[in-house]
Amino acid sequence: MKSTKLKDKKIQIINCDKPALEGKKGAIIKVSGCGLCGSDIVKINHATIENEDKIILGHEAIGTIEDINVEIKGKGENIPFKKGDVVALGHHYPCFKCKYCSHGNYSMCKTFKNSNIYPSGFSEYIFVNENHLKYTVYKKNESLSNEEFSFLEPLSCCIRAIKRAGLKLNKDNSSYNCLVVGLGSIGILMAQGLKAFQTNVFGLDINEKRQEFVKKYGVFFNEKIKYDIIFMTSGSFRALETALNLIDFGGKIIVFSSIEGDLGYKNNDIYYKELEILGSYSPSPDDLYLSSIFLKEGRVNVKGLSTDYTLDNLARAVDDTKSGKILKAYIVI
Repeated sequence: MKSTKLKDKKIQIINCDKPALEGKKGAIIKVSGCGLCGSDIVKINHATIENEDKIILGHEAIGTIEDINVEIKGKGENIPFKKGDVVALGHHYPCFKCKYCSHGNYSMCKTFKNSNIYPSGFSEYIFVNENHLKYTVYKKNESLSNEEFSFLEPLSCCIRAIKRAGLKLNKDNSSYNCLVVGLGSIGILMAQGLKAFQTNVFGLDINEKRQEFVKKYGVFFNEKIKYDIIFMTSGSFRALETALNLIDFGGKIIVFSSIEGDLGYKNNDIYYKELEILGSYSPSPDDLYLSSIFLKEGRVNVKGLSTDYTLDNLARAVDDTKSGKILKAYIVI
């Protein structure tokens, strides 16, 4: 079957053995497509000759269960997974037992960091184990296309960040002015997620086309106000100064992206303004569940956000994403 690997920091399409269930509990999924995440690009950019063999690219996968040897009901499901189910998934699951899990920091859990799909989301087939099925796999309903439901995992990451900011679903959050800095695909998901949490949502991007594009979601920028919570979905170090200029006293800045260089927020701004600077990295199983609900109920609209590429054109999809030519790539397998 076709899969992908890095060689000399370049993407290669390779032929490898199809995963099988012999001696393992779980399912084989025939992948129909996989979203290209910004973290995939970060992995490619930071790859070295020493570590590139360990890098797994592609995790926003969706496909059809071709074989399964366990009887497991996913969260919110009435019947167990079966052959023929179209599913999307998260690639990590926690142990629920360690210190980090007990503190709610599931993505810091060692089990979380070491678990993954095999061999890669950019493959014709993948193996997911019984814990994936139990905690991270969700059935698609007919109202969504495969491409739309592939946003399950990235939207869940945004939901995690929103919760980290202290916002709660179905509560009165109308007193919060929230700003999303960086309006790529993840920023658009974040903005829509914040709307689902009933906050006042604003967005900012130096790219005028993206600033104009998000108006279709009811997202604008207001330069005359200060913001209670700012979500940093931009990978530019210049966005740090922007956030400090726009944050209100007692506000929160949620760091949701890595940047180049060893830079940070100013100590005295944090001190005198009593700011909270929080990181948000990856979702918990509960965030994946809520993401599935938001997509299935249409609370978040991802239609038309991504551009299709074939697996053989994965390298071009990476280049087009890096150059800002597209918002999001979806790799058709």
